[in-house]
Amino acid sequence: MAFFSRFPILPYDITNTDNYKLIPDILRRVKIRTAIRGASMLFDSYDVKNGERPEDIAFKWFGDAELHWVILMTNNVLDRYYDWPMNDVQFQEFLTDKYTNPDAVHHYEITKTSGNITGEGPTDYSHLVEVNSDEPNAISISNRQFEEREQDKKRSIKLLDKRYLTDFVDEFNNLISR
Repeated sequence: MAFFSRFPILPYDITNTDNYKLIPDILRRVKIRTAIRGASMLFDSYDVKNGERPEDIAFKWFGDAELHWVILMTNNVLDRYYDWPMNDVQFQEFLTDKYTNPDAVHHYEITKTSGNITGEGPTDYSHLVEVNSDEPNAISISNRQFEEREQDKKRSIKLLDKRYLTDFVDEFNNLISR
């Protein structure tokens, strides 16, 4: 079943001429409760590979590409063009469009002096703090490095455990049809 076919239908007169068409009520929203989103036992971690689309992952994970909306929803992806990781070609075009010089300095950083002072993996930068350029031991981060980090954040997603898929879809259908 396609995603928007789950939405209630409403009559809509776009031209204000009493010529109504039946359309899905796309303004309806269902949000995952914060407590559920934070429940790690319901999800498995997954790193989106270069060029992988939500449909590809849904097919691999759930066996049905049309369940891509579950992946988008459970990861709070509202705009799949800006909230989903870009492929290499898209990323290069994005850098060229956004920056005159992708390798110019974006900002400077130092390692924190208290709290967590090391990252927990290659894409964890939580131990770094943005500072002014005159700060001792400050290292420069280029526009490219900054944007790569942003893409890395988007690559790390959570996939709903397959055991809960039917309950998730049933609950969504129930809430969206109210």
